[in-house]
Amino acid sequence: MILLYILITLGTFLAMEFVAWFAHKYVMHGFLWYLHKDHHQREPGFWEKNDAFFLIFAIPSASCYIIGSAVVGMFPLFFVGVGISLYGLAYFLVHDIFIHQRFKIFTRTKNKYLKAIRKAHKIHHKHLDPKEGECFGMLVVPSKYIKEAK
Repeated sequence: MILLYILITLGTFLAMEFVAWFAHKYVMHGFLWYLHKDHHQREPGFWEKNDAFFLIFAIPSASCYIIGSAVVGMFPLFFVGVGISLYGLAYFLVHDIFIHQRFKIFTRTKNKYLKAIRKAHKIHHKHLDPKEGECFGMLVVPSKYIKEAK
């Protein structure tokens, strides 16, 4: 049974990369651009309207925790919530800390994959219009950026 819960958690984490890509491309760069815009067009201050997406993504995770632990027969759903939460943690560490340096912790790396993540995100941010863009994912980056990383 433990193996099943680990697989559910891991599968959810992996699926979240696609969910995040889809939400980024079609929601953040679509009808919720007004929340995401300040992330592309830097404004002074630590907080961004874009930070609201943290709460938006926390709702399904919290719901899975609550339903999975409260409803008989729904316990596996709890581990879907764990997978979503772990992706959220990865997002915070990779996107906010590593890429955008909101906290000056990881300022340099020699790792090609991590350099490729930064490059892909930089390419994404060069577009200031919501309809233009590329590299909407976070952890999966086009192989050309890995090959270019020195």
